[in-house]
Amino acid sequence: MLAAALIIVGANAFAQKTFQELGQISRLNRGVSGLRSMADGEHYTVSRGNAVIRHSYTDESVCDTLYRGRFSSYELSPAEDMIVLGTNFRPVYRRSFYADYNIAQLSNGRTVQSLKDVRDLSLSPDSKKIAYSKDNNLYVGELGGEARAITNDGEWNKIINGTADWVYEEEYGFTKGYAFSPDSKKIAYLRFDESEVPMFEMMRFDGELYNKPYTFKYPKAGDRNSTVELWLYDIASGSKSRIDVGPQTDQYVPFISWTPAGELYFFRINRKQNHFEVVLCRKDGTQKVIYDETSPTYVERPALSTIRFVDGDRFIVQNETLTGWNHIYLHSVEKGLITPLTSGEWQVTSVVEATDDRVYYMSTETSPLRRNLYSVDYKGKKKQRLTEKDGTYSISPSKGMKYYISNYISATSAREVELRDGKGKLIRTLVENPEMEERLKSLPKKEFFTFTTERGDALNAYIIKPLDFDPQKKYPVLLTQYSGPGSQQVADSFSLGWENVMVAHGYIVVCCDGRGTGYMGEKFKKQTYGNLGALEVEDQISFARYMASQPYVDADRIGIYGWSYGGFMALGCALKGDGLFKMSIAVAPVTSWRYYDTIYTEIYNDLPQDNPAGYDDNSPINFADRLSDRTKLLIMHGTADDNVHFQNTVEMCHALNRAGKQYDMMIYPDQNHSMAPSYSTLIREKMIQYTLDNL
Repeated sequence: MLAAALIIVGANAFAQKTFQELGQISRLNRGVSGLRSMADGEHYTVSRGNAVIRHSYTDESVCDTLYRGRFSSYELSPAEDMIVLGTNFRPVYRRSFYADYNIAQLSNGRTVQSLKDVRDLSLSPDSKKIAYSKDNNLYVGELGGEARAITNDGEWNKIINGTADWVYEEEYGFTKGYAFSPDSKKIAYLRFDESEVPMFEMMRFDGELYNKPYTFKYPKAGDRNSTVELWLYDIASGSKSRIDVGPQTDQYVPFISWTPAGELYFFRINRKQNHFEVVLCRKDGTQKVIYDETSPTYVERPALSTIRFVDGDRFIVQNETLTGWNHIYLHSVEKGLITPLTSGEWQVTSVVEATDDRVYYMSTETSPLRRNLYSVDYKGKKKQRLTEKDGTYSISPSKGMKYYISNYISATSAREVELRDGKGKLIRTLVENPEMEERLKSLPKKEFFTFTTERGDALNAYIIKPLDFDPQKKYPVLLTQYSGPGSQQVADSFSLGWENVMVAHGYIVVCCDGRGTGYMGEKFKKQTYGNLGALEVEDQISFARYMASQPYVDADRIGIYGWSYGGFMALGCALKGDGLFKMSIAVAPVTSWRYYDTIYTEIYNDLPQDNPAGYDDNSPINFADRLSDRTKLLIMHGTADDNVHFQNTVEMCHALNRAGKQYDMMIYPDQNHSMAPSYSTLIREKMIQYTLDNL
C-alpha cells in the first residue's frame, strides 16, 4: 500500500492560498528527466522535450541528439544500437499498462519493428530477440520478425503468463514476470493460475442505461492466492520445462533472475512471510538454497535488488533480522556467509552499485531522516562517505561507478543536481535552482524535533508554523500522517502539498512518525505486528495531546488528515480520540483489514484465521459509535479504487449510520486509489475548504 497524496516539489507556495496556485509554481524546482547511464560508462542520456540527448560525463561540450520525435518513454537496447520508444500508454492498474512501441535504429532512425497494444516489452541481452505479453500469453521472437506465443493457455481471470497478477504487481512492485538468460538462449517466466482466487466486482459508471461491473481477481486477507509456477523455455528448440519451486503451492515466488554465470535463481517466501529463501537452479538440474532468512514475525518484503551478484559465486544481500538493522552481507554460493560489509545502529536503504572492489550504498548513518552515499570494500573496510551535505540524496551511477549523478534536496534547500566522479569529486553542476533557493529564504521552515509520548517512546516529528507566527497567539493545528509499517513522512526533504496551503491560511501543520514506521530499526518497526492500528493510533493521539498542551496552540482546534493507511488512521484517531479532534479527513481509507489484500495485510497482521482479534479490535467499523458530536468527519473515496475498495467506505457508512452519527462524504465516480490526474486539484481544494470551514 502506498500513500496516494499528490506531492508537488518546489516553490513559494506558503504565500499561495489555493492548491491551484501552488501547482502553478511547481516548475521552479527543476530536475533531470529520463536519465540513463550508457554501457561504456562514459556517457549518459536524458530526455528533453521530444528528444533523447546523449552527454559525456567528462566533457560538457559533447552533446548530441540520438532521437527526435514523439514518445512517452524510451529505453536503449542492450547493444545501444537501437531505441525502444513507448507511446499511447493505457493503464491497467497502478504499475501495469498497455502501450504501443516503435523500435528504431539509432544510426539512421529506421524503424525495425512496431508493436501495438502489448505489455512488458523488452529486448534480449544480445539485442536480437524481443519478448512481450499480450492477452495473458508470453510472446518471444527474433527482432524485426514475427514473435510467436510460447504459451497458449492465457485467459482473463484464470491464467497469466509472463506478467504479474494484481496482488504481486501491487505489493512486490513489478509487472514483468519473465527474464532472458545472459546468453539470450533461454527465457524463464512465471505462470499465475488465479482460477481459485475470489472474483471482485467493481461497478463502472460510464453513462450507459445499465452499468456493467469490471471484474478481476483480488485475494483478500486469508483467501486463496494464485498458484505460481516457474517455466524455462529454450528459444532455439522451442522446448520448455517446468522448474520445481518446492512442495508448497500456498507460497510466493515473486522474483526470478540469472547469475552472471548463466544460472537461474528464484525467490521463495512462505504464506506467513516469515521465511525467505533464494534458490539457485544449477545447469545440471539440481537446486541449492543459497540464502535463507527467518523471523518470528516477518521478513521484510524483498525486492529483486535485495540480492545482487558480484560474480559467478559471490553475491551481496540486505538483511535486517541478524542485527535488527538492515545491513549488507557478502555471501558465496559455495561457502555461504563470508562477512558483514556494514554494521551499526543505522540502516542501509539501498545498494547503488557493486563494482569489482567496492559496494556503493545509501544509508541513514547520519540520521534516520537523511540519505547519504557511502562505499565500502568487500572486507567491510575502508568505508567512505561520498556525499557531504545533510539532507536527502538519490544517486544515478554510471556503469562501473566511475561517475555518478547526485540529486540533492533538503527541507531547507532547493534541488541541486551534480555530476561527480566515483570518489565524490565534483565535475560540474548540472542543475541549480537559484530562484527557488532565494524564495526558500523567506518561507516558513520545516522544524524537526523529537517528541516523547506519555509512555516514554521517542518519536520523530516536524512542525511548520505560519510565516508571521506569534508565540503569544493561539493557532489551529492540522496533523498530517500516513503511519503505515516501514513508512516515513518525517524526512529531511522538501515537498509541498495541500497542507502547506493551510499554513498560508494561519494554521500550524505537524507530522509525527509513530511506532511501526521505518528507518528506526527492526524492533521499532515490528512493534505493531499482529495489531495494526492499535499502537499507531495511540501515538498519534498522544502527539495531538502534546500539541494541544503547547501555549501557542488552540486546543479546541486540532484536526487530522490521512490517505489510504493514513485514512485508516484518521478514522481510528477520530473515533478513539474522545473529542480531541475537531475535524478528521479520511481519504480512500481501509476500514477493516479483512477487506485488504493477502500479501500486505498478512505480512503485518498475520492471517485472519490465526489472528481474528488483530483484524477486528482495531477496525473503525467496530467502534463507529465512539465518534464525538464535536468531530467533523469527511470521508472521500473513488468508486473505481482497485486497491482499497470503495467497499471499505460503504461499510464504514453503514456503521456510522447505524450508530446515528453525522458525517460528510465526497464520492468520485470511476476514480482509482490516487484519483489523479483528473481530480487532483478538485480533491485538494475540497480538503482546504473543509478545513477552513470546520477547523
